[in-house]
Amino acid sequence: MKGNAVTAARYLLRGASLLTHRRLRPFVLVPLVINILIFSTLIVFTIQYLAGWMETLLGTIPGWLSFIQWLLWPLVAIVLALLTGYLFTAVALLIASPFNALLAEKTEELVTGREVQGLEGLRAALMEVPRAILRELVKLLYYLPLLLITLLLTLIPGINAFSPLLWFLFGAWMMCLQFLDYPMDNHRFSFPQVRRAARSRRLSSLGFGGLVALASGIPLVNFIVVPAAVVGATIYWCEELAGKDPF
Repeated sequence: MKGNAVTAARYLLRGASLLTHRRLRPFVLVPLVINILIFSTLIVFTIQYLAGWMETLLGTIPGWLSFIQWLLWPLVAIVLALLTGYLFTAVALLIASPFNALLAEKTEELVTGREVQGLEGLRAALMEVPRAILRELVKLLYYLPLLLITLLLTLIPGINAFSPLLWFLFGAWMMCLQFLDYPMDNHRFSFPQVRRAARSRRLSSLGFGGLVALASGIPLVNFIVVPAAVVGATIYWCEELAGKDPF
């Protein structure tokens, strides 16, 4: 497999370091505000649901086992934090996809010094919303079969011993495609072409996507994961994929 997983994972860190760049700050603001609003809503809903569910669950436990609640609370909280993080990322990407494309465009211009013939301004991004949502649905139709296959494999005795690795690889691949799609879509590459480009540097793709997947499950960190990953994926595109053989 071609690529370098460690070098590619650093694209996310490089993307985060560029979020405060004066040329990118205006284009980071809108996705960031959307992220904060969505995450705040989800976290309030999760806390309310968790409190009610735990109260019902603990009500069924005999008094002599009440000490279990000190074990259940941290475990359930960690699981829900991870699930909320992944759900947050998915919803934020769907809503903010046109603005992420604009951020990718400006990042590529910053990195390469060349103008990208893409969206021009927030008004153009808003006009692009229907097409962007349709593209997100196309990606979803690709992800769902992979999700079901991964789920089925985790139910097979013997193979399910490797289920954490399978889920990590699925998340890494999905995250890489999701964010690499923004700079490539700006150049009007189709989603199948995005997949072929990612496969051409498979180790790099899994390294970058793997770190994004891990960071997406960390509360508060996932506020900046989306814009950092958009910028990082654009750097990945510019440095390893753009100008290579047709996909």
